[in-house]
Amino acid sequence: QVQLVESGGKLVQAGGSLRLSCVASGLTFSSASMGWFRQVAGKERDFVARISPSGAVIYYGDSVKGRFTISRDNAKNTLYLQMNSLKPEDTAVYYCAAVKLIGGNWYNALNAWGQGTLVTVSS
Repeated sequence: QVQLVESGGKLVQAGGSLRLSCVASGLTFSSASMGWFRQVAGKERDFVARISPSGAVIYYGDSVKGRFTISRDNAKNTLYLQMNSLKPEDTAVYYCAAVKLIGGNWYNALNAWGQGTLVTVSS
């Protein structure tokens, strides 16, 4: 059974930084493309970033390019998201997932979500 545990979210002022972590179990982490998504209440979950199994290939959503950095530690089965220059519009619950590409968009590959971690950016 796939388990994903996100952490690191908190209240931060605009312009600040946070690092989110996601510890994965129940999957072969080192072989999985992984990604971050975020969701605002009442809206769809949006793609944030994706990293290949080796970490060599990375994609970002347009709204976070140049501000967020995705990385991974395969020895620790852990995915990270470094978020800099945070804006109030980054406020959301952030989720990690194994991902797959369908029709040019990234989706949850295993239909497994963690509980998410809440990031709140105040203006």
